[in-house]
Amino acid sequence: MILYEHPFNERIRTYLRLEHLYARLDVLAARDTAIDHHYALATLFEIMDVAGRAELKTDVLKDLDKQKNAFMSYRDNPAIDESALTKVITELEAAFTGLSQTPGRVGGVLGENDWLMSVRSRVSIPGGTCSFDLPTYFAWQHLPTEVRQLDLQPWMNALRPMQGAVSLLLRLVRDSGSAQKMIAISGNFQQYIPQGKPYQLVRILIDESLGVVPEMSVNRLLVTARFVNCSVSGRSQQTPNDVAFELTLCH
Repeated sequence: MILYEHPFNERIRTYLRLEHLYARLDVLAARDTAIDHHYALATLFEIMDVAGRAELKTDVLKDLDKQKNAFMSYRDNPAIDESALTKVITELEAAFTGLSQTPGRVGGVLGENDWLMSVRSRVSIPGGTCSFDLPTYFAWQHLPTEVRQLDLQPWMNALRPMQGAVSLLLRLVRDSGSAQKMIAISGNFQQYIPQGKPYQLVRILIDESLGVVPEMSVNRLLVTARFVNCSVSGRSQQTPNDVAFELTLCH
């Protein structure tokens, strides 16, 4: 089964991109080869570009506080598991504290590392990190794996508060929805959204053996999905077959 997700707003879109980048960074940094660590650094710089926006940190803190207040309102509700509720509130408070105590922009401290910034300035240039462009970086890539990983850890740790906050917020959004079995007739699906339902994320779970991919479009009134044949050799076409899938709307 393959799970596809599509955001309803730009904030969730950014959260999903950050989640994707953080997952890639963790995988690459844990590997042994110099080429993996090169792309780990490239990913770290991408995270700095996205997470370092001043308004994003403010938005995340507001979301954490909003979620905390929402869960606090369930206190003393007999239908709610008090221990589970306390656990979520504690997680939200910890994420808020960790991010709010990060000075300035997320990853801003990395900008004070001249060596890192010299690498960052060349990574986006095709072939820009050749040995004659960055001899010190070339030498770093020849250091033992353990040394490179020790260098990577504090750089990654500078970005962890945002990772933890975004991961928690996305988990809470995903947990808010319940899956429903659907059929896309001749590969086409539409569902109207009740007014007053401010959804943030749509999730589609589909059997990969069907060989189709959902092309999704969402707005505050409508969710549409067009299932196309999976092809990398030519133009994708909508499947003429009915497609069974699971749909989850999260708010």
